[in-house]
Amino acid sequence: MGTPFSRESWAKPREIILERVENGNYVSVEYTGKLGNGDVFDSSNGRQPLEVHMGAGQLIKGFESKLIGMTLNEKKVFTLPPEDAYGPRDDDRMQFIPRSEVPQGMQVEVGMIVGLVTSEGKQVPARIVELDDEQLTMDLNHPLAGETLTFEIEVVGISETPTQKSASCPSGCDCSSDCCE
Repeated sequence: MGTPFSRESWAKPREIILERVENGNYVSVEYTGKLGNGDVFDSSNGRQPLEVHMGAGQLIKGFESKLIGMTLNEKKVFTLPPEDAYGPRDDDRMQFIPRSEVPQGMQVEVGMIVGLVTSEGKQVPARIVELDDEQLTMDLNHPLAGETLTFEIEVVGISETPTQKSASCPSGCDCSSDCCE
């Protein structure tokens, strides 16, 4: 008795379509992130979708936990408190730098974001919040620290392997800040 499968069907490679987001998957997501007042702070609109390796720590914890279990083409809207996003604001993350340490000729102003390098060689963004003739006051909190964030997302791809070429960050940047943009 013959088999219902032809030899040709076994010889062709088949693409495995994953149905649910799980740790270890590469997930492509279309998203829009909004602040509590409704202002959009980031979006994949007009760009390629965000691709993340689930469980690799590439996302804020609340965002990743909301992706787990979603299906292909599923849409979801959710709100994250600061604790599940970029954390609460921390007044201890204010740093005072003597004006004499600012490179000569560098123009600085309130609101400007500059890259500081830690003793480990890691680059972190710092926003100048105050300055006078003696010192600069720098805020090392993430710009979205303390914010409640709302995301509108859609899972547009689930794969066992990456589908996008990864962007590389500058040396010393951990891609958890704005230093890569």
